[in-house]
Amino acid sequence: MFVTADIDSAVLAGNALGDPVRRTIGVYLPPGYEEDGARRYPVVYVLVGFNSRGTMLMNESPWDENIAQRMDRLIASGAVQPMILVMPDCLTRYGGSQYINSTATGRYEDHLLQEVVPFIDRSYRTRAQRAYRAVAGKSSGGYGAVMLAMRHPDVFGLAASHSGDMYFELCYKPAFIACVRELHRREGGLAAFLRDLRTIRPRDAAYSTMLNTIAMASCYSPNPDSPYGFDLPFDVDTGEIIEAVWQRWLEWDPVHLVERHAEALRSLTLLFVDAGRRDEFNLQFGARIFCEKLQQQGIRHVHEEFDDGHLNIPYRYDISLQQISNAMRQP
Repeated sequence: MFVTADIDSAVLAGNALGDPVRRTIGVYLPPGYEEDGARRYPVVYVLVGFNSRGTMLMNESPWDENIAQRMDRLIASGAVQPMILVMPDCLTRYGGSQYINSTATGRYEDHLLQEVVPFIDRSYRTRAQRAYRAVAGKSSGGYGAVMLAMRHPDVFGLAASHSGDMYFELCYKPAFIACVRELHRREGGLAAFLRDLRTIRPRDAAYSTMLNTIAMASCYSPNPDSPYGFDLPFDVDTGEIIEAVWQRWLEWDPVHLVERHAEALRSLTLLFVDAGRRDEFNLQFGARIFCEKLQQQGIRHVHEEFDDGHLNIPYRYDISLQQISNAMRQP
């Protein structure tokens, strides 16, 4: 059963982009939830990727299952125990928040921790302990899952990342020169792009690359003193990397955070990481680097690769949800 609930967020009030403070959360309730009024259930917070909101996981597709259909099948087969899934909405005007706090976008990390998690535990029959609360996601959602688990292991005891953003040198930096070309091509530069961002046509690959880079800059290098609210990590005329800004980005790269958060990562019941060997954003390499650093720190984890790219891979949730379910069954 799929239901929705609205939260009027105090945490997001007054956000710099003027994005809505009322957020609709998608909630999957397993079969039998209504009949058995005493049973409590583990919870998985499922974080979506760039340019998405949680309820989009329920979209109908002629070629694949939505998240509720997937869970119904997994539970019916016995592969996964009955669990509640929560699908937050952390979409911004620029396409995403990376599930972290930023003066340029809003306090989305705080929104999840201070508002969404307590609301879910009050409103539904959850097992409200970290051992029964997981966070999972794909792409930016996979990044968010890793970051939330390593920064808040008291809240989340399990994490799964599908093709999560890692090793920024390969997944973001190669796009910077394309952004410089796009800004040179467009009259009015960055200011005009931001002003017209909702009406620009066509929304082609160059547009998407520019928007993604702006969104990441708004998350990783916010600057309240900038006319845009953030700093780009490259010179818009020459393309030269601005090292001071780029270093701010790297401070948010999971591959550079393993040692700092080793104790938190070591405390997780499950840390699952995968990526396709043909990922268009090179995230298989970031996953390999991240997992090598986990190995060096003696942090147990599951690392898988599969023969596919970055898009159209919701079938990988069959693997991570089963891994989460099995880990929660352990004493």
